[in-house]
Amino acid sequence: MLFGCLTSFGQQKHIFSFSKNDFLLDGKSLQIISGEMHPARIPCEYWRQRIRMAKAMGCNTIAAYVFWNYHEAAPGVFNFKTGNHNIAEFIRICKEEGMWVMLRPGPYVCAEWDFGGLPTWLLKIPDIKIRCMDPRYMAAVTSYITHLASEVRPLLCTNGGPILMTQIENEYGSYANDKTYLQALRKLWLKNGIHVPFYTADGATPYMLDAGSIAGAAIGLDSGTSDADFEQAAAQNPNVPAFSSETYPGWLTHWKERWARPDTIGLKKEVTYLLEHHRSFNLYVIHGGTNFGFTAGANAFSPTQYQPDITSYDYDAPINEQGQATAKYYMLRRLISKYVKYKIPEVPQPVEAIEIPSITLKPLTSIWQQLPRPFQSAQPVPMEYYGQNQGLMLYRTKLIGHKKGTLAITEPHDYALVFLNGKFIDTIYRDGGKWSVKLPESSVKDPVLDILVEGMGHINFAQYLIDRKGITDRVTLNGMTLMNWQIYPLPMTEPFIAQLKTALPAAGNPKGMFFKGNFYLAKTGDTYFDMSGYKKGIVYINGHNLGRYWNTGPQQRLYCPASWLEKGKNEIIVFDFHQAQAAAVDGKTHLY
Repeated sequence: MLFGCLTSFGQQKHIFSFSKNDFLLDGKSLQIISGEMHPARIPCEYWRQRIRMAKAMGCNTIAAYVFWNYHEAAPGVFNFKTGNHNIAEFIRICKEEGMWVMLRPGPYVCAEWDFGGLPTWLLKIPDIKIRCMDPRYMAAVTSYITHLASEVRPLLCTNGGPILMTQIENEYGSYANDKTYLQALRKLWLKNGIHVPFYTADGATPYMLDAGSIAGAAIGLDSGTSDADFEQAAAQNPNVPAFSSETYPGWLTHWKERWARPDTIGLKKEVTYLLEHHRSFNLYVIHGGTNFGFTAGANAFSPTQYQPDITSYDYDAPINEQGQATAKYYMLRRLISKYVKYKIPEVPQPVEAIEIPSITLKPLTSIWQQLPRPFQSAQPVPMEYYGQNQGLMLYRTKLIGHKKGTLAITEPHDYALVFLNGKFIDTIYRDGGKWSVKLPESSVKDPVLDILVEGMGHINFAQYLIDRKGITDRVTLNGMTLMNWQIYPLPMTEPFIAQLKTALPAAGNPKGMFFKGNFYLAKTGDTYFDMSGYKKGIVYINGHNLGRYWNTGPQQRLYCPASWLEKGKNEIIVFDFHQAQAAAVDGKTHLY
């Protein structure tokens, strides 16, 4: 039986604790039925609607990742107050809506988020070691935990808030085995007043649980689907409860893949098992949201593999990217309602979506007309060494000695366009390890080589997390190392785009074009901008970076929330690597 309550719990203080097999709220058994969503991926104007959607599916808890790099984009500069950064406000809304919270603060989270939530400014340190007791890493972690703890401490259930548990790291048993590090994280939280119980989350295998769990913390299983999985947890520690910390109703999608649409029959079987056996569980994710800007991560399971995530984090979740209930949502709602004792509220009205008629765009400028003053470097240097997270970096040198032949880039992170004397030669894509092109003979005495590199998301999982962007080592021509580079940082951030000036390029190099258009709306609403007329690039609406598009698919449409649109005049800017001529763009009501 469930003793948890889905009504508002006011300022009452609660004690959340463990028995051998159960979670206890004020001494009574509580089955956690959690839906995970990430505040940074959801426009803050929609936080309450998404939380209400989870509640109306039968959940009594919200699990939320906190992305360290989202809140400390530059060393020592924290933002926990504005817009989507206001994590305390998100948690307060959960409380107001009568939902408990499981906090997942990292410092590493994975989550298909850029660098797994770790700040990329750490990568400016050439020999940095992460997720361990490297003192430079731990100094940064200590500062982060200290600042985050001050935001969430008043919101613990022991202080009248909704936070029941805090996670220590994430799936650490899939990465390493430093128990000293895990204990140090727990001590940091305790030192900063976070006294609610802790849990870890790992795959249900002996070695992962052995390396990733710590004494006294509940054991989360990613995922727990059977008696055998929970027996593995009991074998690791029989004195704490175990739960399915990530039950997967959907899955992630990379560029060049088909949309992930997992079998609903299997999901129904798993959730039925958990409900029938009174197991607590967290649906990862109940609502995915969007990897706006440059927040999408990537996977790699070999030195030459690279699988960047698409901009959408729809995840085939029960609540889709735009906040609407799916067939999967209603299946889970019906299923959960058979087992819980509380009344599940009605499903909220969907957020309105609108179509936008065809928008005419015109050439604005090119990347070649926007080059800043370059840095000088003997050899190429990654973006992070210049304080740049992602975007583009242009590397330029003159060819002295060899003038033609096999040009090899070691390593291109992640997508590169090669030019000789301003003429486009070829592209190089990181995945697969084919990092060379043939340079033709040139009549110029000292030909100019340009390599324009795009960072497409830092790796967020497994052993290849140290993933700097740009050119990470060297460039050779027929084996000769090319020296004396000019390096132009092109961060493609919203402030960078805001200062663009109209300056059309001379004929000859149509690559790297910006296109601009205006459109007018009588009313606002959510929409998906259809980029199928373009090839590869980035879209900005009224100064907001919607994210990347790529005609390799599967994603052709980018989600734009109503809050980023205006009644009356609106502006769209498109940067495309390959498009020579402007194409029209329109707005659709669905992702696909």
